[in-house]
Amino acid sequence: MTRPRTQILLTAVLLFGLALGLTACDNVGVQPKSSASANNIFSEDGSYKAYLAKLYGGLNVTGQEGPAGSGDIGGIDEGFSQYLRLYWEMQELTADGAVIAWDDAGVELLNAHQWSDGNQFSRGIYDRIFFQVSQSNEFLRQSTAARLDQFGVSQERRRPIPQYRAEARFLRALSYWHGLDLFANIPLVDETFPRGTQAPPQATPQEVFNFIESELEDITDGDGAEQLPDPGQSEYGRVDKAAAWMLLAKLYQNAGVYLDGEQVGSRSDDVIEYTSRILDSGAYSLHPEYHELFLADNHQASSEFIFAIPHDGMNTQHFGGTTFLGNAPLPGDAADAFGLSGWEGIRTTSTTVDLFDSADTRPIFPNLPTPGTQFFTEGRSKDITNIGDYRNGGGYVVPKYQNVTSTGEPGQNATHSDVDFPMFRLGDVHLMYAEAYKREGGGSAGRAVSLVNDLRERAGLGRDIDASTLSLDFILDERGRELLWEAHRRTDLIRFDRFTGDEYVWACKGKRRTEGCTNPIGVATDDRYDLFPLPASELRANPNLTQNPGYGS
Repeated sequence: MTRPRTQILLTAVLLFGLALGLTACDNVGVQPKSSASANNIFSEDGSYKAYLAKLYGGLNVTGQEGPAGSGDIGGIDEGFSQYLRLYWEMQELTADGAVIAWDDAGVELLNAHQWSDGNQFSRGIYDRIFFQVSQSNEFLRQSTAARLDQFGVSQERRRPIPQYRAEARFLRALSYWHGLDLFANIPLVDETFPRGTQAPPQATPQEVFNFIESELEDITDGDGAEQLPDPGQSEYGRVDKAAAWMLLAKLYQNAGVYLDGEQVGSRSDDVIEYTSRILDSGAYSLHPEYHELFLADNHQASSEFIFAIPHDGMNTQHFGGTTFLGNAPLPGDAADAFGLSGWEGIRTTSTTVDLFDSADTRPIFPNLPTPGTQFFTEGRSKDITNIGDYRNGGGYVVPKYQNVTSTGEPGQNATHSDVDFPMFRLGDVHLMYAEAYKREGGGSAGRAVSLVNDLRERAGLGRDIDASTLSLDFILDERGRELLWEAHRRTDLIRFDRFTGDEYVWACKGKRRTEGCTNPIGVATDDRYDLFPLPASELRANPNLTQNPGYGS
């Protein structure tokens, strides 16, 4: 399979970036260690782009070798440690769309809403977030005008560096948003923080929110040279202003969750503003075939992708990302049809299956054993009778991320996926605008209805929604359909006050792996699980931190 030139270039630069030999530190604010001096590294041609590629690579690869062998973070199996895999697990295994049969080191506790401050998966995403922050901070320290003078960087080589710095600031803001969303009360450290001299203080959610907001505003609408490219003008896999507008819209959409005194929907006017900027830019359009957004050549559907994480089965090998999302749901004896090997781990719940109308084509993908059926249902019951028994315990399979091309060719590697992950895409923008309109953020009723109907029509359902049927409950369900398994669900349910408690009890909610999801279908869970705990190891290392409510210490 031929990869696009831009992705080949990015992959080559990413691999060069890995050769820098940077490793993570346990303490936020401590300088990353390097096997070479900054003077040697940054005096070389291409060094700044290579380092920038390392920052992008932090969302994708797990360390200095592929698929494993020299991980970026410690204390967790490298295969488990990939950023997208961990973030997806926090968002989806904790919510109504996915259950996992495995019991590796506490992963089942994510399904059960029974995690603690020692859970290695929540600790893993915390460490990933701050590894990204520390790497971004170091790039910003080493790319100031004074440092460029010190390294003897020519004027020609300096020309793209302001944009590189804007990209690094976006990537740092993205990780800080993940930290705010998952943990709330986190340290806030930028490139000015003294390295290795003191433990960083704990910031309030308001301070983290304000930092993310100001950074994104500055690299899109600021007066300085550090600006992102206009929408649609960046290399595939790199960010532009639309990605920053999307992140701002996400921040505002959830402001009522993050900030004391804010009501959910209170910043909906800002959501309307930034989603409208994306929609009106003309840089993006819905791809006509939904399933092609999740195939091995989905870079060809990039008109809908605002920010994608490129995967390459030969050059970005690891056991996370879409390699995990493609393999983990599949039975081994049927995986060949999907270009993968099958790990027999993840299914979906009957609650999620019931969201879909029988005519909805979004769960219908190429190569299903029974064409025209929804999900992978062969030999399986819809209801899960034993979460830990993948083969015989029930539950339909979601083969969403398929390592085959739109023409039916297999990906380059049956173990490692070529499917790029859509971190932000236009379909989400449509639903965000509609939700903000319904939360009285302004905008147009006609536009909100039309945007939702664009998605419904693509799903084979026609333009079946009008102003009277466009409700907030409908939008939440539509997000569950359109964005199934795309790492949004936990955040959505919390915003709608449906995540913990007994307001919404889905199949398997609060259940351990040996349990079934009937009689009762699920159980209410404590609202402390709206946040993850700060890792116990981090509390021991940093006396400035106070644990999140309900987790003791």
